[in-house]
Amino acid sequence: MGNDAQTTDTAESVDFKEVQSTERFQELRKRHRSFVFPMAVAFLLWYFAYVLLADYAVGFMSTKVWGNINIGLILGLLQFVSTFAITGWYVSYSNRKLDPIAAEIRQGIEGHEFDKAGNPVSGAVK
Repeated sequence: MGNDAQTTDTAESVDFKEVQSTERFQELRKRHRSFVFPMAVAFLLWYFAYVLLADYAVGFMSTKVWGNINIGLILGLLQFVSTFAITGWYVSYSNRKLDPIAAEIRQGIEGHEFDKAGNPVSGAVK
C-alpha cells in the first residue's frame, strides 16, 4: 500500500503538459510516429491489395503453384507472416530507439532508476 501512495504522490506532483512539451518527449513522439505511421500505411496497402486481388482477380489468385496450393493461399499466409514480421520489427525498433528515451523521461518524472523490465532498481542514487 505504501507503493500506491508513492505512485499517487508522484502522479499528482508531475505536470504532464510540461513533460509533453520537453525536447526529449517530442523526440520520442517523433521516433514513434516515424515508424508507426509509414508501417501502418504500408501494411494497409498490402492488406487491401490482397482483398482486391481476391475479389477482382479470381483467376490469378486461383492459379495453382504446387498441388492444391494456389497464389491466393500463399498471399493469405503471407499476410500472417508479415503481421508477425512487423510486430518483431517494431519490438526491436522500440527496444533500440524508444525505450531508452522513455526510461529517461520516466526516471526524470519518478526520480529513480529502472532495470530493463521496468522495475525500480533498489539503492539507485540520484
